[in-house]
Amino acid sequence: MPFTRPRHWLRWLIGAIVVLVVLGVGGPFVYIHFFNGSTPAALSLPTASSSASSSASGTTPAGTATASTAASASLAGTYSVGSGSVVGYRVNEVLLGQSTTAVGRTSSVTGHLTIVGTTATGAAFSVPMATVHSDKSQRDAQFDGRIMDVAQYPTGIFTLTSPIDLAPLPATGVIKSYTATGKLTLHGATRTVTFTLTAERSTAKDGGAQIEVVGHIPVLFSDYNVQNPSVGGFVTTQDNGLLEFLLVFSKA
Repeated sequence: MPFTRPRHWLRWLIGAIVVLVVLGVGGPFVYIHFFNGSTPAALSLPTASSSASSSASGTTPAGTATASTAASASLAGTYSVGSGSVVGYRVNEVLLGQSTTAVGRTSSVTGHLTIVGTTATGAAFSVPMATVHSDKSQRDAQFDGRIMDVAQYPTGIFTLTSPIDLAPLPATGVIKSYTATGKLTLHGATRTVTFTLTAERSTAKDGGAQIEVVGHIPVLFSDYNVQNPSVGGFVTTQDNGLLEFLLVFSKA
């Protein structure tokens, strides 16, 4: 009997340690995969548009009369960013050993696009950084404060600096990819960026011309003097993320 009690408590101690280990590893897994909701998918053009692109791209040669007619059907003009536009960030996180993705977005987007002939000669979009929100208020507080300091640097801006040749202009419903170069301003720092965007010519509900543009811009935090979003040993992130955008341009 003298040795029974110590062994009894030893079993309890070992059991408690095992439970703590399981909670430490399994707790974040359960939280991320069962209680944290699903991560929003990357921004993309409507699914229906993809189907139109697949069929149209294989049947409309670049030099046909259809493409020429589309090119002369007054795509030229000035467009404004309208309803349905979204800009945000996507950053990979590790929460106590479990991988997840942080996503924050805003629909408070303004901007413009100018097309002369078959060339996009100017474009820009901007967002009030304080309107970018994720699914976690704690993350948003860190984003607004020590990470992006939205009080001091309230606006994120992209401005196209090199024209984009759109010729031959695709027909309505056909998706094409282009390379864009411009200046991105975040956290008070401006850097030159080059990235691929995907665009689709469509028709607005009012019958007017519309162009939807989607893409993402890789962002290295140190390029913009942005602190790594990691929080102690609780949440760690990569040293980079993506600025993603879906812009709906309607002809003015």
